[in-house]
Amino acid sequence: MPAILAWALAWGLFSGLLGALDSSVGVALGAACALGVVLSLWGGTWWRRVLIAGGFPLSLALSFPGLGASTLPAWAWLLPLALLLLVYPINAWRDAPLFPTPQGALTELPKHAPLPDGACVLDAGCGLGQGLDALHQAYPQAQLQGLEWSWPLRWLCALRCPWAQVRRGDIWKADWSGFDMVYLFQRPESMPRAVEKAAHQLRPGAWLVSLEFEATGLTPAATYRATGGKMVWIYRAPLLVSSGEPA
Repeated sequence: MPAILAWALAWGLFSGLLGALDSSVGVALGAACALGVVLSLWGGTWWRRVLIAGGFPLSLALSFPGLGASTLPAWAWLLPLALLLLVYPINAWRDAPLFPTPQGALTELPKHAPLPDGACVLDAGCGLGQGLDALHQAYPQAQLQGLEWSWPLRWLCALRCPWAQVRRGDIWKADWSGFDMVYLFQRPESMPRAVEKAAHQLRPGAWLVSLEFEATGLTPAATYRATGGKMVWIYRAPLLVSSGEPA
């Protein structure tokens, strides 16, 4: 919604300056782009700020006469929207977008969270399978499962990771109690929900691993900085809050 509102305000300013105030295209374009940059501060992460700031100039380039593909029919704008909804369904908008796990990010994980051969490991929100790849390198004898709501991503992930069981499903409705480890690369806003679910479902001794984002308020069993600079946060059930009490 912040992005849509920012784009609408930028377009409103551009149209107003170009029409009612009879400004030049350059002045109207500069003012609208500047407004988009200012409104991009609504974004909590760099990719959201880029999305908010870049929406107006991109749409202008594709629609304004003399600046781009102005001959596109109106329905053509529905194609990228349909593709977005196909890959990233509405009910998954609360979760992280497509965040690939960097190669080698989980190489040191077995040092801090050892697992026996045959352990069941879940990549909750496996996307295209980069997280499953990293887990497979770290735990080659584990039984790996991936869960992904987007069916195109689930299908592609299954092709990339034939040694893993990849299913389509909602990570928040799935039962985590049967897993020895649950791996997440989510976003800060969804971590409290993950903590609540893990506290209720993970059996004693099971691991919750989060790449980059800390489960605020919990005491980690271990942490380390992976290749590329991302932090790996490791928690063990029963999860403990900072005071030492169970979560």
